Amino acid sequence: MSTAAGLEIHATSNATKSSSEALRKELGFTDLVFACVLMVVIPDFYGTAVKAGPAHLFFWILALVFFFLPQALVVSHLNRKLPLEGGLYEWARYAFGDLAGFLVAWNLWLYVVLYVASIGLVTTNYLAYVLGSDFAWIASNRKVLLVVTLIIVGGLMLLAHVGLRVGKWVTNAGSLLTILTITVLIALPFVRHAQGTLAEYHPFKLALPAANLFSLSVFSKMTFGALCGLEYAAIFSGESRSPARHFPRAILLAVPIVAVLYILGTSAILAFVPPDSVDLIGPIPQALQIGFAGVTAARVIVPVAILLLLTNYLSSFALNFAANTRLPMVAGWDHLLPAWFTRLDPKFRTPVNSILFLGAITVFASLTVLIGVHEQEAFQMLQIWGFAFYGLAYLALFAIPVFAKRDARLRSGITLKIASLCGLALTLLFVVLSIVPIVDVSDRTAYAVKTISVLAGANVLALVLFYGQRRNRGGATAGNPIAR
Repeated sequence: MSTAAGLEIHATSNATKSSSEALRKELGFTDLVFACVLMVVIPDFYGTAVKAGPAHLFFWILALVFFFLPQALVVSHLNRKLPLEGGLYEWARYAFGDLAGFLVAWNLWLYVVLYVASIGLVTTNYLAYVLGSDFAWIASNRKVLLVVTLIIVGGLMLLAHVGLRVGKWVTNAGSLLTILTITVLIALPFVRHAQGTLAEYHPFKLALPAANLFSLSVFSKMTFGALCGLEYAAIFSGESRSPARHFPRAILLAVPIVAVLYILGTSAILAFVPPDSVDLIGPIPQALQIGFAGVTAARVIVPVAILLLLTNYLSSFALNFAANTRLPMVAGWDHLLPAWFTRLDPKFRTPVNSILFLGAITVFASLTVLIGVHEQEAFQMLQIWGFAFYGLAYLALFAIPVFAKRDARLRSGITLKIASLCGLALTLLFVVLSIVPIVDVSDRTAYAVKTISVLAGANVLALVLFYGQRRNRGGATAGNPIAR
């Protein structure tokens, strides 16, 4: 590598680290392990996996080998090279330039906006399971949905404001309780089979999927949708005590935990719920409710287990929300957004304006998506649109080890390049198939057109914002990847 390139990456790291010095260093190794598990294990995608039926194990094996392991290797590689606040945004910005970095940050930001916007739908759905059939109306009542959304988003804003000193305990508790709840689910069919109430149970039965577009769509969602997220905690590198050392080790520990939870959790749900009847919003509560039917203590066990699982959503939403407030802050440090987003609270050292802006946009998105559709369709729209934006950012993640600028130190050896290409291909498959719904929708053509329009329109808007901000600054930092 040339001396000039070495000075460039050194300057990049020093500039970002200098800005990050104002942030509190709250995250240690254990916090990062819990964060990695929490960011990847998403209960929504158990429902998607159940749609695959007996072929789920075949799909999980392919997804783990050709997507999850490559992702773990790439994220570890990039974090060792550039352990900077902003994570993937900074990696892409250094590898491909300011515009690429901005587009990556924009798509990451929109992913969390839309994902967190489903918080009202998820919470009311889970509360309906907890409170019983007499309160099933809660899950479809728009007034209740509005109130719940406002309360929880307000709570997320408050938690993001006080920072990771408090937020990390919410994340750790949510991750631990998620592991505990899914472990109960995993054990349930074994226990019921031993009691004779479940005729048979074969958790590792391998079956080939049907060769059709629906199976391919389900596989793509199980691959990218269920298994992405290892890189997201790297956004907090500037708030971690030893990111270059701790992140790779945390990923190494999180990978087998995630694999076990997804494979055995899906098998457990299928033991009680057929693919055509699965509740895509609450597949685990549905399976727990059916699995514990007839058990004397079920009236206590099932609601408690469901409430514990709800902590997964609330804590993962909290972590996603907090991470998302950092992206405009770091982009502001790089002069790609107005300095207004970089303002830190004098006590908690958190980006107060970014938090306020994200909260308002999240509430707007959660209400807008319900126009003209029912709850299951609205939930899938939020989920798929959000993860499609995430997929666009992931294309950059897997492209970096292969296509990064030649004078960058982010390219890798041949083994990691092959792994990156596998991840890149499967991510591209997910983005393309995002227009194929896996539930009945009002109009499949309208759904596809709406999805394409949202993805394209949002990124056109990003280009307008990027070049508008650059004109406002007089082009002084155009094309300079280390300008501050």
